[in-house]
Amino acid sequence: MAILANKKIVAIGDRDGVPGPAIEEVVKTAGGEIVFSSTECFV
Repeated sequence: MAILANKKIVAIGDRDGVPGPAIEEVVKTAGGEIVFSSTECFV
């Protein structure tokens, strides 16, 4: 059973940390659905 099965996820990554596409891959592996993904610069 997937941890995030049937969950919708908003992924906001950080340019100097973990980017959005990396979070997307983890969420997909865990069974979640990405509804929005972005990589921002928090300076």
